[in-house]
Amino acid sequence: MFIKEAGDETGPLLIFLHGGGVSGWMWDKQLEYFQDYQMLVPDLPGHGKSSSESHFSIKNSAEEIIRKIKLKAHGKQVIIIGFSLGAQIIIEILHQEPDLIDYAVINSALVRPMPLFHSFISPMVKSTAFLIKNRTFARLQARELYIDNENFDTYFLESKQMKAETLIQVLKENMVYTIPKNFSKAKTEILVTVGEKEKGMMRKSAQDLIKANPNCKGIIFPKVGHGISFADPKLFNKTIDAWLNERKLPENMQIISN
Repeated sequence: MFIKEAGDETGPLLIFLHGGGVSGWMWDKQLEYFQDYQMLVPDLPGHGKSSSESHFSIKNSAEEIIRKIKLKAHGKQVIIIGFSLGAQIIIEILHQEPDLIDYAVINSALVRPMPLFHSFISPMVKSTAFLIKNRTFARLQARELYIDNENFDTYFLESKQMKAETLIQVLKENMVYTIPKNFSKAKTEILVTVGEKEKGMMRKSAQDLIKANPNCKGIIFPKVGHGISFADPKLFNKTIDAWLNERKLPENMQIISN
Protein backbone atom coordinates (compact mmCIF):
# COMPACT_ATOMS: atom_id res chain seq x y z
CA MET A 1 0.00 0.00 0.00
CA PHE A 2 1.44 3.35 -1.06
CA ILE A 3 1.43 5.92 1.76
CA LYS A 4 2.31 9.57 1.34
CA GLU A 5 3.93 11.25 4.36
CA ALA A 6 3.76 14.99 5.04
CA GLY A 7 3.79 17.59 7.79
CA ASP A 8 5.74 17.84 11.03
CA GLU A 9 7.29 14.57 12.21
CA THR A 10 7.21 15.84 15.81
CA GLY A 11 3.46 16.49 15.76
CA PRO A 12 0.54 14.19 16.56
CA LEU A 13 -0.05 11.40 14.04
CA LEU A 14 -2.89 12.20 11.62
CA ILE A 15 -4.10 9.66 9.04
CA PHE A 16 -6.47 10.43 6.15
CA LEU A 17 -8.42 7.64 4.41
CA HIS A 18 -9.99 8.44 1.05
CA GLY A 19 -13.26 7.23 -0.45
CA GLY A 20 -13.82 4.67 -3.18
CA GLY A 21 -12.95 5.71 -6.72
CA VAL A 22 -10.55 8.48 -5.69
CA SER A 23 -7.22 8.31 -3.84
CA GLY A 24 -5.01 10.24 -1.44
CA TRP A 25 -5.05 13.42 -3.54
CA MET A 26 -8.58 14.10 -2.26
CA TRP A 27 -6.93 15.33 0.97
CA ASP A 28 -4.57 17.90 -0.60
CA LYS A 29 -6.44 20.84 0.96
CA GLN A 30 -6.19 19.14 4.35
CA LEU A 31 -2.46 18.56 3.93
CA GLU A 32 -2.04 22.31 3.41
CA TYR A 33 -4.07 23.11 6.53
CA PHE A 34 -2.83 20.57 9.11
CA GLN A 35 0.90 21.20 8.68
CA ASP A 36 1.59 20.93 12.42
CA TYR A 37 0.70 17.22 12.34
CA GLN A 38 2.64 14.22 11.09
CA MET A 39 0.33 13.10 8.30
CA LEU A 40 -0.06 9.74 6.57
CA VAL A 41 -2.20 9.50 3.43
CA PRO A 42 -2.58 5.96 2.04
CA ASP A 43 -3.78 5.06 -1.42
CA LEU A 44 -6.04 2.10 -0.62
CA PRO A 45 -5.53 -1.17 -2.56
CA GLY A 46 -6.72 -0.83 -6.15
CA HIS A 47 -6.65 2.97 -6.02
CA GLY A 48 -4.14 5.59 -7.16
CA LYS A 49 -0.54 4.55 -6.62
CA SER A 50 -1.73 1.27 -5.08
CA SER A 51 -3.63 0.31 -8.26
CA SER A 52 -1.41 -2.74 -8.83
CA GLU A 53 -2.90 -4.29 -5.66
CA SER A 54 -6.05 -5.65 -7.27
CA HIS A 55 -7.62 -7.27 -4.20
CA PHE A 56 -9.56 -4.99 -1.87
CA SER A 57 -11.28 -5.66 1.43
CA ILE A 58 -12.22 -3.40 4.32
CA LYS A 59 -10.86 -5.89 6.86
CA ASN A 60 -7.46 -6.30 5.18
CA SER A 61 -7.10 -2.56 4.60
CA ALA A 62 -7.82 -1.91 8.28
CA GLU A 63 -5.21 -4.48 9.33
CA GLU A 64 -2.55 -2.91 7.11
CA ILE A 65 -3.26 0.61 8.41
CA ILE A 66 -3.18 -0.65 12.00
CA ARG A 67 0.30 -2.05 11.36
CA LYS A 68 1.44 1.28 9.93
CA ILE A 69 0.02 3.22 12.90
CA LYS A 70 1.81 0.97 15.38
CA LEU A 71 5.04 1.46 13.44
CA LYS A 72 4.73 5.26 13.37
CA ALA A 73 2.86 6.29 16.53
CA HIS A 74 5.65 5.95 19.15
CA GLY A 75 3.30 6.98 21.95
CA LYS A 76 1.90 9.98 20.05
CA GLN A 77 -1.70 11.07 19.97
CA VAL A 78 -3.31 9.31 16.98
CA ILE A 79 -6.07 10.90 14.89
CA ILE A 80 -7.76 9.31 11.88
CA ILE A 81 -10.14 10.91 9.38
CA GLY A 82 -12.00 9.01 6.68
CA PHE A 83 -14.54 9.64 3.95
CA SER A 84 -17.13 7.08 2.78
CA LEU A 85 -15.18 3.84 2.11
CA GLY A 86 -12.33 5.23 4.20
CA ALA A 87 -14.78 5.94 7.02
CA GLN A 88 -15.92 2.31 6.94
CA ILE A 89 -12.29 1.26 7.30
CA ILE A 90 -12.02 3.50 10.38
CA ILE A 91 -14.99 1.70 11.92
CA GLU A 92 -13.24 -1.60 11.24
CA ILE A 93 -10.01 -0.30 12.82
CA LEU A 94 -11.92 0.73 15.95
CA HIS A 95 -13.50 -2.73 16.04
CA GLN A 96 -10.16 -4.53 15.71
CA GLU A 97 -8.21 -2.18 18.01
CA PRO A 98 -10.58 -0.36 20.40
CA ASP A 99 -7.68 1.31 22.28
CA LEU A 100 -5.45 2.36 19.37
CA ILE A 101 -6.97 5.66 18.17
CA ASP A 102 -7.46 8.84 20.23
CA TYR A 103 -9.70 10.79 17.83
CA ALA A 104 -11.64 9.62 14.77
CA VAL A 105 -13.75 11.49 12.21
CA ILE A 106 -16.20 9.23 10.40
CA ASN A 107 -17.51 11.18 7.41
CA SER A 108 -20.39 9.71 5.37
CA ALA A 109 -20.08 6.03 6.31
CA LEU A 110 -22.76 3.61 5.13
CA VAL A 111 -23.49 0.99 7.81
CA ARG A 112 -26.96 -0.12 6.73
CA PRO A 113 -26.36 -3.10 4.42
CA MET A 114 -28.06 -3.31 1.02
CA PRO A 115 -27.81 -7.06 0.28
CA LEU A 116 -30.48 -6.95 -2.45
CA PHE A 117 -28.08 -4.98 -4.65
CA HIS A 118 -25.15 -7.31 -3.94
CA SER A 119 -25.91 -9.85 -6.68
CA PHE A 120 -26.41 -7.12 -9.29
CA ILE A 121 -23.06 -5.40 -8.77
CA SER A 122 -20.87 -7.71 -10.86
CA PRO A 123 -23.05 -7.83 -14.00
CA MET A 124 -23.81 -4.11 -13.69
CA VAL A 125 -20.12 -3.14 -13.53
CA LYS A 126 -19.18 -5.43 -16.40
CA SER A 127 -22.00 -4.20 -18.63
CA THR A 128 -21.21 -0.52 -18.00
CA ALA A 129 -17.40 -0.76 -17.92
CA PHE A 130 -17.12 1.21 -21.16
CA LEU A 131 -18.64 4.25 -19.42
CA ILE A 132 -15.63 4.52 -17.11
CA LYS A 133 -13.53 5.60 -20.09
CA ASN A 134 -16.12 8.15 -21.19
CA ARG A 135 -15.08 11.68 -20.24
CA THR A 136 -18.65 13.02 -20.18
CA PHE A 137 -19.80 10.25 -17.84
CA ALA A 138 -16.77 10.88 -15.63
CA ARG A 139 -17.71 14.57 -15.44
CA LEU A 140 -21.15 13.63 -14.13
CA GLN A 141 -19.65 11.32 -11.52
CA ALA A 142 -17.11 13.95 -10.48
CA ARG A 143 -19.86 16.51 -10.05
CA GLU A 144 -21.62 14.22 -7.57
CA LEU A 145 -18.46 14.22 -5.44
CA TYR A 146 -17.77 17.96 -5.86
CA ILE A 147 -14.49 17.22 -7.66
CA ASP A 148 -13.33 20.45 -9.28
CA ASN A 149 -11.59 21.09 -12.61
CA GLU A 150 -8.21 21.16 -10.90
CA ASN A 151 -8.55 17.50 -9.86
CA PHE A 152 -10.74 16.16 -12.65
CA ASP A 153 -7.96 14.90 -14.93
CA THR A 154 -6.41 12.93 -12.05
CA TYR A 155 -9.81 11.51 -11.15
CA PHE A 156 -10.56 10.55 -14.76
CA LEU A 157 -7.15 8.91 -15.28
CA GLU A 158 -7.40 6.86 -12.08
CA SER A 159 -10.98 5.84 -12.91
CA LYS A 160 -9.81 4.44 -16.23
CA GLN A 161 -6.94 2.60 -14.55
CA MET A 162 -9.07 0.88 -11.91
CA LYS A 163 -9.68 -2.76 -12.72
CA ALA A 164 -13.31 -3.87 -13.03
CA GLU A 165 -12.67 -6.65 -10.51
CA THR A 166 -11.42 -4.11 -7.97
CA LEU A 167 -14.45 -1.87 -8.48
CA ILE A 168 -16.74 -4.86 -7.95
CA GLN A 169 -14.95 -5.74 -4.71
CA VAL A 170 -15.13 -2.14 -3.48
CA LEU A 171 -18.85 -1.83 -4.20
CA LYS A 172 -19.67 -5.19 -2.64
CA GLU A 173 -17.70 -4.40 0.51
CA ASN A 174 -19.27 -0.95 0.74
CA MET A 175 -22.85 -2.13 0.35
CA VAL A 176 -22.82 -4.94 2.90
CA TYR A 177 -20.74 -3.35 5.66
CA THR A 178 -22.42 -3.07 9.04
CA ILE A 179 -21.33 -1.92 12.49
CA PRO A 180 -19.10 -4.64 14.00
CA LYS A 181 -19.56 -5.77 17.59
CA ASN A 182 -16.40 -4.26 19.12
CA PHE A 183 -17.11 -0.78 17.78
CA SER A 184 -19.12 -0.15 20.93
CA LYS A 185 -15.99 -0.81 23.01
CA ALA A 186 -13.79 1.77 21.27
CA LYS A 187 -12.50 4.36 23.74
CA THR A 188 -11.85 6.83 20.93
CA GLU A 189 -13.44 10.28 20.80
CA ILE A 190 -15.52 9.97 17.62
CA LEU A 191 -17.07 12.65 15.43
CA VAL A 192 -19.67 11.30 12.99
CA THR A 193 -20.50 13.65 10.12
CA VAL A 194 -22.90 13.61 7.19
CA GLY A 195 -24.10 16.11 4.59
CA GLU A 196 -27.57 17.65 4.85
CA LYS A 197 -28.35 16.68 1.24
CA GLU A 198 -27.12 13.09 1.47
CA LYS A 199 -29.49 10.18 0.99
CA GLY A 200 -31.65 9.12 3.91
CA MET A 201 -29.68 5.89 4.26
CA MET A 202 -26.55 7.89 5.04
CA ARG A 203 -28.33 10.02 7.65
CA LYS A 204 -29.71 6.87 9.29
CA SER A 205 -26.26 5.28 9.24
CA ALA A 206 -24.87 8.29 11.11
CA GLN A 207 -27.60 7.89 13.74
CA ASP A 208 -26.82 4.16 14.04
CA LEU A 209 -23.15 4.91 14.71
CA ILE A 210 -23.96 7.48 17.37
CA LYS A 211 -26.25 5.02 19.14
CA ALA A 212 -23.62 2.26 18.93
CA ASN A 213 -20.88 4.03 20.90
CA PRO A 214 -21.33 6.52 23.77
CA ASN A 215 -18.19 8.41 22.68
CA CYS A 216 -19.76 9.42 19.38
CA LYS A 217 -20.95 12.93 18.65
CA GLY A 218 -22.66 13.75 15.38
CA ILE A 219 -23.06 16.79 13.15
CA ILE A 220 -24.71 17.56 9.83
CA PHE A 221 -22.88 19.81 7.39
CA PRO A 222 -25.46 22.22 5.94
CA LYS A 223 -26.40 22.48 2.24
CA VAL A 224 -24.03 19.75 1.03
CA GLY A 225 -24.27 16.17 -0.19
CA HIS A 226 -21.66 13.39 -0.33
CA GLY A 227 -18.23 15.02 -0.20
CA ILE A 228 -17.92 17.93 2.25
CA SER A 229 -14.10 17.95 2.14
CA PHE A 230 -14.30 18.61 -1.63
CA ALA A 231 -17.36 20.85 -1.55
CA ASP A 232 -16.18 23.18 1.20
CA PRO A 233 -12.67 22.30 2.41
CA LYS A 234 -12.38 25.49 4.46
CA LEU A 235 -15.49 24.64 6.48
CA PHE A 236 -14.42 21.01 6.83
CA ASN A 237 -10.93 21.92 8.03
CA LYS A 238 -12.18 24.59 10.41
CA THR A 239 -14.72 22.18 11.89
CA ILE A 240 -12.24 19.35 12.43
CA ASP A 241 -9.66 21.73 13.87
CA ALA A 242 -12.20 23.18 16.30
CA TRP A 243 -13.41 19.74 17.39
CA LEU A 244 -9.89 18.39 17.95
CA ASN A 245 -8.98 21.43 20.04
CA GLU A 246 -12.28 21.57 21.95
CA ARG A 247 -13.31 24.93 20.52
CA LYS A 248 -16.77 26.01 19.43
CA LEU A 249 -17.81 24.52 16.11
CA PRO A 250 -18.75 26.80 13.19
CA GLU A 251 -22.29 28.15 13.23
CA ASN A 252 -25.24 26.48 11.44
CA MET A 253 -24.10 22.95 12.29
CA GLN A 254 -26.97 20.63 13.11
CA ILE A 255 -26.41 18.18 15.95
CA ILE A 256 -27.41 14.56 15.37
CA SER A 257 -29.21 13.35 18.48
CA ASN A 258 -29.06 9.76 19.67
